[in-house]
Amino acid sequence: MSLTKVKIEKILNGRFEQDGFLSLSNLPHPSSFKDMNRATERIVQAIRKQEKIVLIGDYDVDGIVSTTLMKLFFNEIGIELEWIIPNRFKDGYGLSATVVSRIKDYDLAITVDNGISAVEASLLCKEYNIELIITDHHLLPDILPEAYAIIDQKQEECNFPYDEVCGAQIAWYLIASLNKALKSNINIKSYIALVSIAIIADMMPLQHINRAMVLSGLQLLSQSQLPAIKAFMERLDKVNLNAEDIGFQIAPILNSAGRMDDAKWSVEFLLSSNKADATIRLERLVEFNNSRKLIEQKITNEALTQVDPNDNIIVVYGDDWHEGVVGIVAARVGRTFEKPTIVLTKSKEGNLKGSGRSFHICNLFKITESCRELLDKFGGHHAAIGLTLPLKNLEPFKKKLQQNYLNENYNEAYSDPDILGILNFSEINFDLTNMMRQYEPFGQGNPRPKFVTHNVIIQEVVSMGKEKEHRRFTFAHNGAILQGVMFKTDALFQVFDRVSVVYTINENHFNNRINLQLMVEKVL
Repeated sequence: MSLTKVKIEKILNGRFEQDGFLSLSNLPHPSSFKDMNRATERIVQAIRKQEKIVLIGDYDVDGIVSTTLMKLFFNEIGIELEWIIPNRFKDGYGLSATVVSRIKDYDLAITVDNGISAVEASLLCKEYNIELIITDHHLLPDILPEAYAIIDQKQEECNFPYDEVCGAQIAWYLIASLNKALKSNINIKSYIALVSIAIIADMMPLQHINRAMVLSGLQLLSQSQLPAIKAFMERLDKVNLNAEDIGFQIAPILNSAGRMDDAKWSVEFLLSSNKADATIRLERLVEFNNSRKLIEQKITNEALTQVDPNDNIIVVYGDDWHEGVVGIVAARVGRTFEKPTIVLTKSKEGNLKGSGRSFHICNLFKITESCRELLDKFGGHHAAIGLTLPLKNLEPFKKKLQQNYLNENYNEAYSDPDILGILNFSEINFDLTNMMRQYEPFGQGNPRPKFVTHNVIIQEVVSMGKEKEHRRFTFAHNGAILQGVMFKTDALFQVFDRVSVVYTINENHFNNRINLQLMVEKVL
């Protein structure tokens, strides 16, 4: 049965049945986090005693934003705060033994977006008389690190009501708690602009307080006085930003420094003191991102040749693939074959290191966790994982993965849960798009509505792009005509072919005119 506007609205409304549509007034109190008050008191004490404080972040967007938020706050209250972003290639992830060796002279270390698995490093901190406060949002390991305070919403004793929040949100809550304890009267609401970037980039579900913070953050970004945000807006030629701008434009650029060189360049960009400085720093990040794209395309092409299409979970590896882009390659290969994918590269030590990305309903974390005895390191969440393993364990690992997948009985593995149903072209109008706009921002946990229409006739198809890698269509269905665009495809289509089309609906603004067009995902 075909969808109508009323049915679509009912489906979208159902996504928010549990929590409803929240606003910033619904944000839980900072003290609902376990150890928040304890951490706040210790940091206040360190400030008043003029102890040396150091912050340890992470090299992804969430870690970059978390680090920036803390530094901005300490700048505003006039307190020195040193910060370190571990280098992906030299230091590894998070608070490691290598990083601890660089902070021996500090009295207090605070982690943001990492630290919950840093058991060995926490013991080293103790040895050097460094008190440790961990703020993280990731899953808890079997053994927790030794720390003065651990703020992580996934702890059983934690009363914070939302399980899926990112590191930058927890950093913001710590700032809110410090702001009150210090009676600083800093306008911390303005910081939510940066927090919204982290929520989207870290693929948090855009529901409950996450949606409230992103909606507020998007408004605040358009008014932001931060030179870095102004430089971004100018480069993108935007007056207002939406979730897609962050997910597809801003986040990849911020991520690229950590992937290709050192994430400190992204933090320094966000901390730029003036527009000219920010513009120069942004150019450096754009160069990193352009380099990332070229390397990613090369590795993707090589990875595609290795794929066994009979595997339920794809696993490929290369001897010298750039470890900074294997996660993106996993996502691209996964989209091509519509299967969960793990991409590995051989490290200098001879082990395999890489990332995995899930596809549709598959819980890749759960399936891979069952292979933990074959792995040296492992972490992540439902849709994205990181892992290392000895080369000799590769074949047993692949074999067990396939079996674990079968054990889960994913009968719907090839049906896209984001497709709401069949939609006739006659139902596509501005009333429909205006209604759907009320449920924005779309993203993880609240995906942009996707539809399928059968018996569509291709009336025209034109290749676009420098390398003719995109397609523009004119589609006809039961007398209704609509334009469609499909990006990055080498598929061939014939005029008058009768097809099924999977798509989202977009309002295309051009030359002061607004037209509806289909953003085509598949033509079957």
